[in-house]
Amino acid sequence: MRTILKSLIFAVILITFQLVQGQEVTTESLIRELTDLKKLAEYPNPGYKSVQYSSYDRRTVSPDQQGWFANDDGFGGEPIPGFLKVIKKPDSKGVGEYLICDVKGPGAVVRLWTAQIAGDLMVWLDQDKEPVYNGPAEPFFLHTYEAFLKEKEKAEWTGSINQNMASYYPVPFAKGCKMVWKGDLSQLHFYHVQLRLYDEGTRVKTFAVKDIDKNIKELNHAAAILAEPFKYLDTVLFNASYETVWLKPGEKKVVKSVIGSAGINRLACFVSAQNIDNALRQTILEIRFDGSPWGQVQSPVGDFFGAAPGINPYESLPFTVLEDGRMISRYFMPFRDSVQVIMENMGDQEVTLVTKVVTEPYEWKEGTSMHFRARWRVDHELLADPRQVKDIPYLMIRGKGRMVGAACFLLNPTSVPSSAGNWWGEGDEKIFIDDNLNPSFIGTGSEDYYNYAWSSEELFDYGYCGQPRNDGPANRGFITNYRWHILDNIPFDKSFDFFMELNSHRQVDHFSYARTIYTYAVPGAHDDHLSISKADVRQLELPADWWPAPAGASSNSIFYQVESLLSKPANIELVKDPVWSAKQMVLWKPQSKSESLTILLPASKTGKFRINMTVARTAGGGKMEISLDKKVIRFNGNEQVDVSTPFRSVARNISSESLELTEGIHVLTIRPVGDQPGPVGLDFIWMQSL
Repeated sequence: MRTILKSLIFAVILITFQLVQGQEVTTESLIRELTDLKKLAEYPNPGYKSVQYSSYDRRTVSPDQQGWFANDDGFGGEPIPGFLKVIKKPDSKGVGEYLICDVKGPGAVVRLWTAQIAGDLMVWLDQDKEPVYNGPAEPFFLHTYEAFLKEKEKAEWTGSINQNMASYYPVPFAKGCKMVWKGDLSQLHFYHVQLRLYDEGTRVKTFAVKDIDKNIKELNHAAAILAEPFKYLDTVLFNASYETVWLKPGEKKVVKSVIGSAGINRLACFVSAQNIDNALRQTILEIRFDGSPWGQVQSPVGDFFGAAPGINPYESLPFTVLEDGRMISRYFMPFRDSVQVIMENMGDQEVTLVTKVVTEPYEWKEGTSMHFRARWRVDHELLADPRQVKDIPYLMIRGKGRMVGAACFLLNPTSVPSSAGNWWGEGDEKIFIDDNLNPSFIGTGSEDYYNYAWSSEELFDYGYCGQPRNDGPANRGFITNYRWHILDNIPFDKSFDFFMELNSHRQVDHFSYARTIYTYAVPGAHDDHLSISKADVRQLELPADWWPAPAGASSNSIFYQVESLLSKPANIELVKDPVWSAKQMVLWKPQSKSESLTILLPASKTGKFRINMTVARTAGGGKMEISLDKKVIRFNGNEQVDVSTPFRSVARNISSESLELTEGIHVLTIRPVGDQPGPVGLDFIWMQSL
């Protein structure tokens, strides 16, 4: 009997030891988390807090103090250095040492971001005397593992583990992490460092450079999935059954109902209607888990998939939107007893929906398993004004869970055509966790949160972040940004409050700001979500007629519609759309490479000028060469200008070098490039006096 009892005790100890061993955090386990969406649906074990260290303006202290919206956050010369501490004051060359972070206990670096950072970085793990890294700061922030290896950027990790201006190379540590920047405060030093701080006693195997080669197979596999999720993850959809639902105006229907314990691993949807943009905003997706009378998911269907407004193709890990309009969600959505997927038509047209809901068996774990939640809200007719900055609430939730993503959908009807002047996103994110009155996250700009910088107009999509829509010119029109928190998810035990400042370069009336935030929460959580109204989802349109305003980087400019300057035009079409100034742009369709388009361009005086052109990048657009008075000139540094884009037409600015011009008329000649010339869209020209 004693022998049997001893054996049982030994077996229990062995199983317990194996469970603890299985929970050890390693470089390999964190690499697996880069693509593990199912893991997000259960509360973290081992537990951790998520914190961010950034170069935010240190005058940002409290909402009732003057510096709450201060914005000197890494440009150099800020009144208070954007670091935790000055370790060494600047020497005779202006170089000092500044503390970024110094944490004790187990944890991991899970996200780094920089727009640009000069100087060097020193990184210590586990309070070792010698730094594990001591070298240039910027490569470490953008390509961490390559920086450790002292190698060039790896193509397979660029755009996958590295995403735009952020990187997600995990660096675990058992006893602590310290980062020190060595540089000149007058130089650029933007940074975000996001860490997991694991609960005391968590077993963590500290990162070593040899872990990179040891886990190269896992790294490349994760990188491949992040680069092409649809290719690697969605074969499950090919043979899945689908439901077709017709919704009349005002109608609401259950499109899928499942009884029992399981989890949705794919939710795919295709929407068709006479006006697809309106249908995507005015058809409301609601998902109710386990008998909830108030859906944990409530969002316009297009916004839920990050596609709005309209179809804007992109590919990311949890969501993909294809050019044909198919939209796919891969977030795992477990339920204990039941789920209902509901669609409601709040518009005035009939809508057809084709949906696929794929489930898999799942054993619900009380206290650990969590419901997926998506909350959408909008504010119309906002005043964006740098003199009246405001905190825009994304979500305030009470309960236990984790935040896994955010997206914003904006209408910026500014008349300024340049980025410096029409930028909307100087505002920072502020995230409060577990009733803490001080933010755990303070950012350095809205675009920095979404992993890009410098108010970029360029469209991009990566596994965790993207800008699938930006009409232009610069940042005018409809804009969509997303960021999914996968490795960098943010757990909360009691509460989670997310705000983003609205801080624009200049005053903009009639600004519209919609946003969706994605969380998981243990049943019983409640939030500040408001019921979606018809007024919320009304049709949004750009101003019917606009004319560019000379302000910001477009100051000292005279604007001309291209059609008013053409000499003997042929093969042109006037395309109508409120995206274009005066409601139209010139679309030139050359039939051969020998054709040319002549523009008679006036210079108001003798002096230095820059010629700026707002062009239309279109699907199938061509390339052009531009000459002035028979001399080829460079635009954006290139002798050839590409005006193509994969999908939606966008307005973009191109700028010449500085030119010495005499007063009078100058001849601007545009010639197509290539044997099969594509169309060239031209909106307006601005002559800018320098």
